[in-house]
Amino acid sequence: MSADDLQRMNGHDRLEARRLQASIDRRARDQRIVDLLAQDGFEGPRYERFVDELVRYGISVLRAWMHSGFIFQLVADRGFGLNPHELDMEELASSSDLREELATMTVARALPRFRQRALVEGGWTLDGGASITTYFMGACAFDFPNEFRRYQAGEERQRRAVQRQQEILEPPVTTLSVADEVLGNLEVLEHLSGIQDAHTRAIVALTLDGYMQEEIRQVLGAASVRAVEGSLYRWRTKQKQSRKDGEQHGRPPGR
Repeated sequence: MSADDLQRMNGHDRLEARRLQASIDRRARDQRIVDLLAQDGFEGPRYERFVDELVRYGISVLRAWMHSGFIFQLVADRGFGLNPHELDMEELASSSDLREELATMTVARALPRFRQRALVEGGWTLDGGASITTYFMGACAFDFPNEFRRYQAGEERQRRAVQRQQEILEPPVTTLSVADEVLGNLEVLEHLSGIQDAHTRAIVALTLDGYMQEEIRQVLGAASVRAVEGSLYRWRTKQKQSRKDGEQHGRPPGR
């Protein structure tokens, strides 16, 4: 488009023409970059520098989208109805660490597919209408729903664990339900309330609920997984000895 063509346009048309020309110029520059990276097979130092810039850009944009809530409108337009709770929205708006974590994980998962489909397989093209960064953000928007669902699932799991811990450490007056089974081949135990040590009682209950020992360590603030294992081992040893003594004396095993 020549300067004379621009002069014959009104203000709005000139602004739109400049915008379109800037987009074309940007995509042409992106094409030159992709052609250069292709010479190295989309690997090596130049590609790593390209990825570093792309990662910084992607995390920055995703953080902004999460802070404003725009990310949920964007993914909804793509068919991913996440329906975030208002508490999730508040947490995303207030927690920089959460936005950083979700953005970083989303970008990390989007990068391999972007490299393969957009670059190696030629999915991104000059004539496609999108810059390389816009194309990449589209890939991130595709991966964000799964990362957000993982976050929600983790929050719900943590909430249930805390609730369960509170129920154990502050047992109600009524009798607690009987624990059904224990780790390995140990037999059915009696009421959890019979475990006098509150910390051990919490470890046993969370184990029965299916929590892994690392998860139990995090929930209870234990020093290490080995400490959790030690508490379980001592409890199981005591139960086995109590059962053995009870059988020898013809009485139910002690608690």
